[in-house]
Amino acid sequence: MADIHIVRAHSMPLKKAREAAGDLAVKLEDKFDLESEWDGDTLNFQRPGVTGSLALTKGDVTIDVRLGLLLSAFKGAMEEQIGEQLDALFASGAAPAKKAAKKKA
Repeated sequence: MADIHIVRAHSMPLKKAREAAGDLAVKLEDKFDLESEWDGDTLNFQRPGVTGSLALTKGDVTIDVRLGLLLSAFKGAMEEQIGEQLDALFASGAAPAKKAAKKKA
């Protein structure tokens, strides 16, 4: 089994952080065919060969992913893509993708 553990600090209010996490969940669902469900401030997701969670606190976001044997070969690529998405969505002062699109319209 391969594990991915990523923590990023953020300075967003929890409500905005949850919106950003929701944007990330949509992207991950589309890219990796995941099913997800919120449990408080934790987003749990799964699909065959993948289980994980995205946990929000006032100051950070933590993603933990457990990959099955067949998907462990893709750990590096998945970890890189997840990290890039976290950096883009939770960078200091960054607005969630959906919010930014609405402001431009």
